Amino acid sequence: MADRSPAAPDALPQFKQVLGHPAPLWMLFMSEFWERFAFYGIRWALVLYIVDQFHGGAASGQADANLTYGSYLALVYAGAIFGGYVADKVIGYQRAILTGAVFMACGLFMISLPDPNLFKLGLATIVVGNGMFKPNISTIVGRLYAAGDERRDSGFTIFYMGINSGAFVAPLLTGWLANAVFGTEAMPAYKVVFIAAGFGMLVSTVWFYIGRRQLAGIGSAPPEAQSMARVAYVVVGALLAIPVVYFLLAVGAQVLQSVLTVMFLALAVMLMLEGIRDGKVARDKTIAMLIIFTFNILFWMFFEQAGSSFTFLADQIVDRDLGGFIFPTGWFQSVNSVAIIALAPVIAWIWVWMARKGINPSIPRKFGLGLLFNGLAFLLLMFALTSLLGADNKIPFWTLVAVYFIQSVGELCLSPIGLSMVTKLAPVRLVGFGMGGWFLSTGIGNNLSGIFASAVSGETGMSTTSALSGYTFGFWALLAAGLVLFVAAPQINKLLHGVK
Repeated sequence: MADRSPAAPDALPQFKQVLGHPAPLWMLFMSEFWERFAFYGIRWALVLYIVDQFHGGAASGQADANLTYGSYLALVYAGAIFGGYVADKVIGYQRAILTGAVFMACGLFMISLPDPNLFKLGLATIVVGNGMFKPNISTIVGRLYAAGDERRDSGFTIFYMGINSGAFVAPLLTGWLANAVFGTEAMPAYKVVFIAAGFGMLVSTVWFYIGRRQLAGIGSAPPEAQSMARVAYVVVGALLAIPVVYFLLAVGAQVLQSVLTVMFLALAVMLMLEGIRDGKVARDKTIAMLIIFTFNILFWMFFEQAGSSFTFLADQIVDRDLGGFIFPTGWFQSVNSVAIIALAPVIAWIWVWMARKGINPSIPRKFGLGLLFNGLAFLLLMFALTSLLGADNKIPFWTLVAVYFIQSVGELCLSPIGLSMVTKLAPVRLVGFGMGGWFLSTGIGNNLSGIFASAVSGETGMSTTSALSGYTFGFWALLAAGLVLFVAAPQINKLLHGVK
C-alpha cells in the first residue's frame, strides 16, 4: 500500500475534466458504489434476520431487532470520528480507506454464520472498517475542488448518486438471490445476502487500490507518515477496537446513547479549541457547523426508519399484492435509491442555476428544507393510517413508495450538502475529524431511530395504532425543527462568513 507524496495543499493538480468535474470523482463514485452495494445489500435483511434467526420469528422480537439495528448504524457512523482522526494524523486518507475496506469485507463474511455472538462480532468488525472508509473517501472528494469552486456542492451530489446507485442495486440482487435462487419468500437464505455483500466490498477495495493513481497524491500519507509500521499500528488498534464495539452493541441502545452523547460533546470541544486557535472566522464557522450537526441528529432519527420500523410496516401493514405479484419487502429499500438517482441531477442543476442567479439558499435553509420534506413523509403516513386503511387493515402500496420519494427530496436537500459543508467549515487541520463529527451526529440520530422504532413496534410487534402514534410524533418534531432552522438562518449565516 505504498503511497506517493501528497500534492502541496495550495497546488491542486490539473485534473482532466469529465462531464464538468475532475476525472477522479468518477473513480471515487464507483468505489463508493461497491461499498454501498455491500452496506445496503444487508440493510433490508438485518431486522428480519434477527427476528427469524434469534427470536424464532416471534413479533415480540421486533423491538430487540430495531434496537440492534439502530445501535449498529449508530456505531457505524460514530466510528467515523476515529477513522477521520487516523487519516488526518496517522496514515493518510488513501491508506485509511484501503485498511477499512479490508475490515468491512471480513465482517460481512462473518455475519453469514448464524451464531448470535459471531453475528455481533461481525457487525463490530464492519463498524470498525466503515469508520476508516466512509469519512475519508468523502474528504477526498472535497479535496478535488479548489476553495470557492461552486461545483463542489454539485460534485458531492453526483458522488451521492454513486452511493445510491449501489444502494439501489443491492436489495434487488441480494433479495433475488435470497428468495428466488437459494430460498423462498417465506424462508429467505439470509446467508447468501451477507456473502454477496462481502464480495461487493472486495470489488470496492480492488477498484480503489487500482484507481487511486488518478488522485495524483491527494489523500496520500504525508512524508513523515510513509512508514508501513504506522499501518501495522492502525491494524492492531482496529483489532483491539472490535471487542469494544461488540461490547457497545451488547450493552443496549440506552447505554450507547449516553456514550455517543459524551463522544459528541468531546468532539465539539476539540473542534472548538482548534477553531479558536485559528481565529475568529474559523471559530464562528465551527460554531455554525456544530449547530447544523444538532439538527442533523433529528433528521436521521426519523429518516432511518427505513431499515427498521418501515421494514415491519412494509411486511405487515402495507398491501404488497400487485395483481397477484407480491412485491418483496426488501425491494422497498431500493425505492429511496431510485428517487435519489432520478432527482440528484435535477437538484444538483438547481443548486448551480440558483448560484448563478444569486439566489442559492443558504446552508441552514437547505437543511431546513430537508427536515420539512422528511416531515411531509410522516404526514402522508398519518393520513394513510387514518383514512386509507382497507378491510384487511392495510394501507395502499403507493403510500409507502411515496413516503420514500418525499423523504428522498429531503435527503438531497441535506445529506450531500452536509458533506460539502464540513469541507468548507471544519478547521483546516481537522477536516477529516470534522467529517467524523458529521457522521457521529448521523450515528446519534440512527441510535435514536432504533429507540424510536422499538417504541413504534412495542412489546408485541407493530400495529396500525402504534404506527400512527409514533409517526404522528415524528411529523410534529420535524415540522418544528424545520421552522426553527428557517427562522434562525440569518443568524447562522453571519457565522458562515460568506460560505455558501
